[in-house]
Amino acid sequence: MTEQPRGPSQSPGGDPWHAVGYLVSGVFVYGLLGWLADRWLGTSFLVAVGILVGAGLGLYLTWNRFNRPGTGDGQTK
Repeated sequence: MTEQPRGPSQSPGGDPWHAVGYLVSGVFVYGLLGWLADRWLGTSFLVAVGILVGAGLGLYLTWNRFNRPGTGDGQTK
């Protein structure tokens, strides 16, 4: 029995670990940058701003990757 090729509506949405990776790495990288900016400037709020910005960018990258038309793995034809 041969498999039928999948159409665009039947293609999988992608690996959910990519979404987790985007969110965790965004929070980590921008939280670290906020912490470094806090140490450099002598403030105490930039780490929270960095974490929020990183989470927002991670959500944006996740949304952008999984809502792109194509093969479902983030690559367009």
